[in-house]
Order: sequence, then structure tokens, then C-alpha cells
Amino acid sequence: MNQQPSSARIEAQSHFRTLRLGTPFQPRIDALAKTQDWYNWAGYRAPHSLWDEELEYFAIRSQSALFDISPMTKYRVEGPDAEAFLDRVTLRAVTRLKPGRVHYTAWCNDDGFVLDDGTLFRLSPMRFRLCSQERHLPWLLDSAIGFDVTVEEETEAVAGLALQGPTSFAVLRDAGFADVEKLKAFDLAEFPHDGETVTISRTGFTGDLGYELFMPVDKALSLWDRLMAAGELRGIRAIGYTALNRARIEAGLIVANADFTTAEHAIRADRLRMPDEIGLGFMIDLEKAHFNGGRAIFEARAKRTLRHVLVGLEIEGNIPAEHAIVYHRKSQEVGLVSAAMWSPMAKRNIAIASLARPHGDTVVDDLWVEIYAMRELQYQKLMKRAKVVPRPFIKLDRRTANPPADF
Repeated sequence: MNQQPSSARIEAQSHFRTLRLGTPFQPRIDALAKTQDWYNWAGYRAPHSLWDEELEYFAIRSQSALFDISPMTKYRVEGPDAEAFLDRVTLRAVTRLKPGRVHYTAWCNDDGFVLDDGTLFRLSPMRFRLCSQERHLPWLLDSAIGFDVTVEEETEAVAGLALQGPTSFAVLRDAGFADVEKLKAFDLAEFPHDGETVTISRTGFTGDLGYELFMPVDKALSLWDRLMAAGELRGIRAIGYTALNRARIEAGLIVANADFTTAEHAIRADRLRMPDEIGLGFMIDLEKAHFNGGRAIFEARAKRTLRHVLVGLEIEGNIPAEHAIVYHRKSQEVGLVSAAMWSPMAKRNIAIASLARPHGDTVVDDLWVEIYAMRELQYQKLMKRAKVVPRPFIKLDRRTANPPADF
């Protein structure tokens, strides 16, 4: 006797047909997606580009660009011990982070290796939002034992947008967000929108004038429409990740599991990195009370056992050196380029690279990168000279100007 499968069984058997999740802004993004160039961001369908990756980059630098950051992992941390808890698990001194401010931070395992980096928003004296690349809820909950604090993931409940570029302030002002000009770099405030509130912070991942906006998911589309209408005369354009990635390289900013491997993802022991090995040593406050991984970090500093250094490179020529091997004196392999581009703003061939100490630290001369360039269906090996240079590769005064300029 043939039996019809139950609806539950049909649903279970067809799980492989499930598409990537859509964000609250997906209807607007899909309507603009001419290239149909998608990637997986934490289970969400996110665009590499929407219309033209080159022009999307220039929208960041000459107009204003709207980028959907809803897939970014977000945690709500609140309670009487929220400050003490976050001060214990993250690198920077949370006691110095005032309500209405944001700081960039990172957190480590007990051995001092970086688990992730992200931004911490202090929304009120006892309420925070922690944003990260990876998911850490089990670790955060385990770490919260003994603290009077609540930790909950709010990734799906809170939508996010990054509005970046020289005209971004003017777009927000023209959209009716009164007093948004009072926000200084790393400030945040709440503004009314469509019967609810939107949290706007003067932050971003481009090294440019810019803001990030967080709102309830049911107000996402109305906010998108409000910004696009206000920005029509200011050249606002929606962008994908490729353009944003180019801007962050120019700003010298790093990406977890791209420029360094996080401790939970590392399979090989030599891939683990301490904060000092990826340029995050500045976060560590020597006067701060005990924090996760602190003992191991200070011991590595005292014993000089730090093995790597993350540097900015300027490379001769104009061919990007992404994933190129770095050599000393053209013979000794000393590191790897993790991100690279020809910078239209800096007019230089730039790169971010991880090098084995002392190369890039005390030994900074006679460095070379090995680039394989495709020339008429044949790869040509190029050895190009490289030199260590400071990051960021570009520094735009408009990013921190107070009040922001009306471009």
C-alpha cells in the first residue's frame, strides 16, 4: 500500500533546496542586483557587487554608498555586571567606554590567541551591543557565569546599514535626522524613525566619513527608502562587498579569517595569532584588571616569543600582489600577503601582509613579493620589491572633521 509522505517529511527531505537567507533589505537589494554576483555571509545571500564593482568603490570615495551589514553577528549584553563582564573578556578597557560611544576591540582565549575582533557599542550604562565576524554565543555564555548579566544574540532582530562616503552626513541631514552633525567619530545616538528609533553611530569600515545605522527589522525598508530618497541629489548608491573591501584595505583595516585566522578556526598551531602579531597590541591597557588571555600575552611580551608581525607594504609596479609570498633577499620565504590592491586614492600598489619576525619588525630591507601575472594565457613570474610602510595607506581628514563637511 502506497502512503503519501507527510508534509513534515517532505520539508525535511527538501532542506537542500533552501536558499541562503535574505536580509530585511533583500527586496531592495535584489531589485538593484544587475550583476547577480552573490556570496555566503554567515548564511545570508550577500552581494559581491550590484552593478559595477569599480564604480561602487568610487561611490564610497566620491559620493555616498549604502551597504547592508545585517548579517554581521550582533549580541545584546545587559545587566548590572555588563561592564565588568565585557571588561573581563575583551581587550580594551570597557570602564573607559562612556554611554553613547563605540570602540573597536578584540577578544582572546585563555592562551592569548585572538578569537575575533569587532565593535562594542555602549548604548546605556548597563546595555551594550557587541558586533563580530564570527558567532561566539556559547563562549560568551560560559564566560558570563558568575556575572549578573544577560547575553542574547540579536542578529535576526536588528537590521543594519553602513552609509559611507563624503556626502553621507548630508544624506542623513537631508533625511531629517536632526542634530546628526553633533556626532563625532565613534559617537552614537538614537533618532526617531517611523514610530520607532534608529541607532546611528559615526563608525564604518572604509576610513572615510561614514555612519552605521541599526533598527528593528520591520523598519528596515522604510529606512532604506528614506535614505535613498534623501540621497538622490547627493549621488547615493547601493554597493556590494568587493567595493567595501577595497576601501578597507586603503584604510589598513583587517578582516578575521582573511588577514588572520581566528583561534576557533585554526587547525594548525602555527596559524594562531596573539593581538601583538596582528597589529592589535594597542588595545591592551596595562592598567586594566585581569582579562581573558592577558597572562599569556604579557608572558609572550616579556619572553619575546611573539613570532609574527602584520605590516603594510608598498610594492613596485601596479599589479596587485594578493596572496603573494614575501621573500627576504629573493631567497628566504618570510611571509604572505593577505590583501592587496592598486589604490586609486593613494596612487600606490599596497598590501597587508603577515611576516615572520624579525622580518617586518627590525629587518625591513630587501623584501620582495612573488607575483604571477596572467599575460596572454600564460602566467609570468614577477619579483617585485616591497617596503614596509605605515597603515592606514590613506588618511582622510573628512573622516574625523567636526562638524562633518557638507559635500
